[in-house]
Amino acid sequence: MASVEFEDVGKVYPGGARAVEDFDLTIEDREFMVLVGPSGCGKTTALRMVAGLEDISEGRIRIGERVVNRVPSKDRDIAMVFQSYALYPHLKVYDNIAFGLRLQKTDKAEIDRRVRAAAQSLGLTEYLDRKPGALSGGQRQRVAMGRAIVRRPQVFLMDEPLSNLDAKLRVQTRAEISKLQDDLGVTTLYVTHDQVEAMTMGDRVAVMRKGRLQQVDSPQEVYDHPVNIFVAGFIGSPAMNLLEARLEADGDGAVAVLGEQRLVLGRGLLEARPGIRAHAGRRVILGIRPEDMEDAALKADWPADRRLRGSVELREALGSEIHAHVRLPGARAAETEQVAELAADAGGDGGAPIMEGAEGTLVVARVNPRSGVREGDATELAIDTDRVHVFDPESGAAVYGDQTTTGGGAG
Repeated sequence: MASVEFEDVGKVYPGGARAVEDFDLTIEDREFMVLVGPSGCGKTTALRMVAGLEDISEGRIRIGERVVNRVPSKDRDIAMVFQSYALYPHLKVYDNIAFGLRLQKTDKAEIDRRVRAAAQSLGLTEYLDRKPGALSGGQRQRVAMGRAIVRRPQVFLMDEPLSNLDAKLRVQTRAEISKLQDDLGVTTLYVTHDQVEAMTMGDRVAVMRKGRLQQVDSPQEVYDHPVNIFVAGFIGSPAMNLLEARLEADGDGAVAVLGEQRLVLGRGLLEARPGIRAHAGRRVILGIRPEDMEDAALKADWPADRRLRGSVELREALGSEIHAHVRLPGARAAETEQVAELAADAGGDGGAPIMEGAEGTLVVARVNPRSGVREGDATELAIDTDRVHVFDPESGAAVYGDQTTTGGGAG
């Protein structure tokens, strides 16, 4: 197997359009790396440069010890799984899986052994004599995986392989790919715009925005400690609530002022992120994950200064939890370039935040299914203020230590 290394890689198309810039990333041997970001952020271009399907404008790409900038795609010892499956409709499943081995003039007995072994591991044995048209989408994707497996490449490259599957099949196939990669131990670069895939599949996640890496770390670390507003808002479903606030000192503590409401920040937060105190007297962006907001009626002893009042506009009962859409009077949604990008990617117009209204701003709280919240009711939300996030509105960077964090290393 082999590692994959990007060194200051850039991609500029004819006409000057820049797709990737200053891209530094190392994918370790046997690692499953997920490259995630919104449409048009450059993630597929980065993958295609590894595959040799796009020329590299700047920098170097290594596979193992070899610089592959000018190595033809067929000589890079990689296997690619496409969004569209890319199967030959006139060939049976057996022949689709065997196709690459035949091009390499592999011995027939070895081809048969590898194809049948791959088919067994992917649950395709009974479908070997069928053509792709007789298979479901999930089965076709497994055939595409089988074709990659039998080649025993140094690197797997997967370009949004699950995007054509329905929700149930995506979950099933996601688990199958993760287990297969773990069993085979092949270095894998997996591209997706779906942050749920990124969180559940990768050893590490690399978040991209506008052709640049924003943060590279384990899925949980990216979720718990996003380096900026963009990463915070992109990773997580439902998305983090981002609100404008003014930070005020309160003795040796701090208070976030949202309109006419005041929220005392937790001691644990201020100890873990001492840079927050230095922002007293300034405007900040306050980030609150939906799961860090609960129906205060279920927390009778929750301090009054760690609650937010509002009215319920929508109640989505999901069985195991309720998503309560609560309008906070007087509060304002964050307005920054990064927030506008997130809104546009989610289907907004990229202008004003899509959740802001004349009478306050909507937030989404993930509350206990025992909650009695109902549409139209006044309510209070108990906020776990040890777990909120604070961002600098000018740079978009998260506030952690004495300085704001400007971006994640490529690692």
